[in-house]
Amino acid sequence: MKPIAQNKKAFHDYEILDRFEAGISLVGSEVKSIRAGRVNLKDSYVEVQAGEAWLLRCHVSPYEQAGVFNHEPERRRKLLLHEREIHRLDQKVRERGFSIVPLQLYFNDKGRIKVEIALARGKREYEKKQKLKERDIRREMDRDVQKFRDRKK
Repeated sequence: MKPIAQNKKAFHDYEILDRFEAGISLVGSEVKSIRAGRVNLKDSYVEVQAGEAWLLRCHVSPYEQAGVFNHEPERRRKLLLHEREIHRLDQKVRERGFSIVPLQLYFNDKGRIKVEIALARGKREYEKKQKLKERDIRREMDRDVQKFRDRKK
């Protein structure tokens, strides 16, 4: 599994509850652009409409050599999931506070482009601050342990 793009903001803004692997329907120029690493998942999200899952606001830069056959950078892209997975996601999203966010775009072992999506619940501001405080405390403790180990040597 070779990651192409990651949505680090999703881990900060959401509590990840469940993960899914989905295929993605792309045109040729999008594949070329994604292989070049010119994709951004930062503000993208997944929406279920009429029994189909769609990836929205995912920016794939135009491929320069495509000319007139180029794609629209932020077009809707269909996600390829099993019907029962789509139904389950749709039921959860209808509940209060749940969202579907893409976590990363990667190549699987067969060279196909896949999207890892997650069922997530939005974090509140105080939860985000608490997580940052815990991370800072953990870093300080690791530094102190490292200093202690260096003194012993």
